[in-house]
Amino acid sequence: MNKYLDKVTIFILCAVFYIRYTSSMQPSDMYLVVPVIGAVIAGALMSYMEHDGVKLAVLLCYTAVSCLDSRFCFFLPVILYDMFFTRFRHAVFSAAIPLVLGFNLKGEGLMAVVVIALFSGLALLVRRRALLLDKLRSEYIALRDSAKELSMRLERKNKELLEKQDYEIRLATLDERNRIARDIHDNVGHILTNAILQTGAMLTTTTDENEKAKLRTLRDTLTAGMDSIRDSIHGLHDESVDLYAELQRLKDGFDFCPVTLEYDVAGNPDRQIKYALIAIVKEALSNIIRHSDATLCSITMREHPGLYQLIVRDNGRKKSAPEEGAGIGLESIRQRVEGLSGLVNISSDNGFTVFVSIPKAHRETV
Repeated sequence: MNKYLDKVTIFILCAVFYIRYTSSMQPSDMYLVVPVIGAVIAGALMSYMEHDGVKLAVLLCYTAVSCLDSRFCFFLPVILYDMFFTRFRHAVFSAAIPLVLGFNLKGEGLMAVVVIALFSGLALLVRRRALLLDKLRSEYIALRDSAKELSMRLERKNKELLEKQDYEIRLATLDERNRIARDIHDNVGHILTNAILQTGAMLTTTTDENEKAKLRTLRDTLTAGMDSIRDSIHGLHDESVDLYAELQRLKDGFDFCPVTLEYDVAGNPDRQIKYALIAIVKEALSNIIRHSDATLCSITMREHPGLYQLIVRDNGRKKSAPEEGAGIGLESIRQRVEGLSGLVNISSDNGFTVFVSIPKAHRETV
């Protein structure tokens, strides 16, 4: 945009000087507008054509016309503007030929040559300024894009670090729950079990009915406490099972063929869903070993707003002679999914595929 504004400014200056110079000499010449039109056409060609050779040809043609009609010389700065800083920039000196031939280097003619030369120098300066501005603008855009790309990369890295940190915190929390459950089982559980056994022994040896009644009450209380602790231990242990870690363990332990795992689950699924998904993956991988000649397998686990989606797929073909009892594992998968009000689709076209979707708010079937 700066280039066009510069050219328009130089053109206006040249046109004002051209009108002022020619009005006193040939005020009624109807062809005075021809150099203006020619300068507009030549200037437009110079701006439109990017090839330096075409610009050189336009300059030489305009210089030749200026030698025939000196009035075209007044707009030489407009044409020279596009020739500066090109491969053929030395060709701008050819503009001196029509100036020498077309003007008397005395009086008004000398003044015209000086003004045209000054306008040409101005064209050189503004052209240099436009190039510098374009270079600065390009560097600014490149720097802005680089900074934006770096910012996006840093945001992505920061997000990955936060996700990794959250995952590590979650694993640490689950490990702590597992440790607490193990400590309760090893310490408090054993103490209560020992107390229950001692109470039972005292019931056996005591003959006093009042004492037996008290011991039975104590035994029932200890048993209820033991049952409550046992339920708490199971709950803590179930919560400490991480679905991603278990799927990763199954992936790493499967050496029949390479396995890829894609995991996109933000939260921790319900205990029943979690154990069902782990069992389904185990059964699907076992089915691949028994009934497929796959060379590649993929496990995809995704979380949607209302359901969990599991896909186990391989690229093998079903063996022609399946082992005895084949189909029991697939039926087990169907029963597990149906027990959670989910849907399962098992296909052997273009490889073996198990597609499972289980709603988050499942309803157990009777």
